[in-house]
Amino acid sequence: MSLTREDPRLARPAEDVEQLVEYFREGETPRADWRVGTEHEKLGLYAKTLRPVPYEGENGIRALLSAIETRHGWKPLTDAGLLVGLERDGRTITLEPGGQLELSGAPLATVHETAREFREHIALVNEVSAELDIVWLGLGLHPFARVEELPRMPRERHQIMREYLGKRDTHGLHMMHATAGVQANFDFASEADAARKLRLALAASPVSTALFANSPFSEGKPNGFQSMRAEIWRHTDTDRWSLLPFAFDRDFGEGTAYRAYTEWALDVPMFLIVRDGHSLPARGLTFREFMARGFEGQRATLADWVVHLTTVFPEVRLKRVVETRGVDAVPGPQVSALPAFWKGLLYDDDALAAGLDRLRRWSFADVDALHASVAREGLRAKAPDAPLLEVARELLAISRRGLARSAARNELGEDESVHLEPLARVVERGTSPAAQLLEAWSGPWKQDVSRLVEAVKY
Repeated sequence: MSLTREDPRLARPAEDVEQLVEYFREGETPRADWRVGTEHEKLGLYAKTLRPVPYEGENGIRALLSAIETRHGWKPLTDAGLLVGLERDGRTITLEPGGQLELSGAPLATVHETAREFREHIALVNEVSAELDIVWLGLGLHPFARVEELPRMPRERHQIMREYLGKRDTHGLHMMHATAGVQANFDFASEADAARKLRLALAASPVSTALFANSPFSEGKPNGFQSMRAEIWRHTDTDRWSLLPFAFDRDFGEGTAYRAYTEWALDVPMFLIVRDGHSLPARGLTFREFMARGFEGQRATLADWVVHLTTVFPEVRLKRVVETRGVDAVPGPQVSALPAFWKGLLYDDDALAAGLDRLRRWSFADVDALHASVAREGLRAKAPDAPLLEVARELLAISRRGLARSAARNELGEDESVHLEPLARVVERGTSPAAQLLEAWSGPWKQDVSRLVEAVKY
């Protein structure tokens, strides 16, 4: 979740549904300007003690952010006067609720640039973190600490979310404080294009979850899941986590997609509104209710709509981009494999058509059941019409061909399929990354937690 800031250009009142629908339409982008933005989170702990890193203290996260700000020229981002993020050259570094550190990357033309951005970011963070005895892990779930032991970052919106989710289910606080993921953001040219990308990404989301499943440890031992992060998200506030059943309707497309998403989001209870730089609790009011009658003297604005759209959590989210969200944090080069996988599928027309054709018979119920199965079984799960591993192999091949055609259209001829190699190795091995970790854990590592840390640290 990126740092929320007020945008004066969106301060005008939101008075009818058509305005909200139009917000998505205004995000349409010509193909020549399509970019990919990648966001990745990581879990921090102290190298010597393996304890979580608090916000305060000489070796805390605030000290880390302050050092990056002063030494490397990043602009500070504050929440209620506290340093909670940094910004530079279209990139932001922000804090998730439990101290996870997130880089929201700039929109970039190639995955090569994404990989370079990631390497530079990790080098920067590691340089400063080493002085503070902090290491950062590429795992989808904190492997050692109980959720009660994890720190609470001092952002106002996080406190509002804690109070709201803590009363609703047993997984919301785990989602906020213990999980970490990777997501990639993609442009669309039209409503029909957005609908096709949303439909394919939702249907294929269990496949990507399995390819990146990497959260098999909790509280220092195996937890019985390949992606415990996926299981946690699946059971977090089902008002706002969703596989969007309406996107599987036959008539979902031009003339219907933006409105269908809008109507769904309108009825998701709100966490908060932002006024004068502060986050204020909305106490579960839906945006539809807010727009109709206001709230505590405040009237709804388009800026409120934009904030609300960042607090709904479908596996694939629509804003002015299509966000593919549902994978665990992973080590090193595997991070760039996510934008490469989806770019190959979503940015080439033939690949998009081939992917949709391959999964067109999968219903919402099929995908929902598969998502639940993948959390436990990873690539060993059974898809509706084949072993999931076979489907993953097919989609990876389609993505590779899509990237190859994109390279052929590009005068520079840059082949981005090299970034799919970590996924090719996963498919060749036939098991999710979590299974490899578990095999090493019970075998040569002899359940030595230091070996786990060494294997997954950035």
